[in-house]
Amino acid sequence: MDDLVTLNRRELLKTTTGLLTGWVLAGSPLALIAPARAWAVDLTTLTSSEGTKLISAARTIAPHDKLDDAAYALVVQALDSDAAKDAGTQKMIREGLASLPTDFSAASETERVTALKQIESSAFFQAMRLKTLQVLYSNPIAYAYFGYEGEAFSKGGYLLRGFNDLRWLPEVPAEDSGPLPQGA
Repeated sequence: MDDLVTLNRRELLKTTTGLLTGWVLAGSPLALIAPARAWAVDLTTLTSSEGTKLISAARTIAPHDKLDDAAYALVVQALDSDAAKDAGTQKMIREGLASLPTDFSAASETERVTALKQIESSAFFQAMRLKTLQVLYSNPIAYAYFGYEGEAFSKGGYLLRGFNDLRWLPEVPAEDSGPLPQGA
């Protein structure tokens, strides 16, 4: 029992402002690499409802219907980390979220796109777009979804790992290659 950490309500609220949770879909690429079916992201600065709105914004900016929310939650986690480090960033995120409709997360994709187009010149949208592209496309969850195997240097390079596996191109016989271009 000595190893058990007990927190009262105030201590819990001090350590975690928001919590995003979800489930990994069976049959998704993430299900192959995820250690568990459930995922959670602790937010230290932003609330759970703000995190939910940010996930919806990230999914609207970079829509991939079958990509699990866990990949988009990493974007929210990065934004939360930025907000925790800088009060100006926190204010910008909160003001940007306030400019979106209150039912933004539950709105249809068309309505979310319209709402984001109205604020696309704002600092919030530009920061959100940049962070979404940086974080979403540079994590193992997205790599598994898109079939990207990562960089090849640490695995011996591309020569023996897919350099010449173009199955979608027909084989060209050596004798039919034709004359070489002038200057080659």
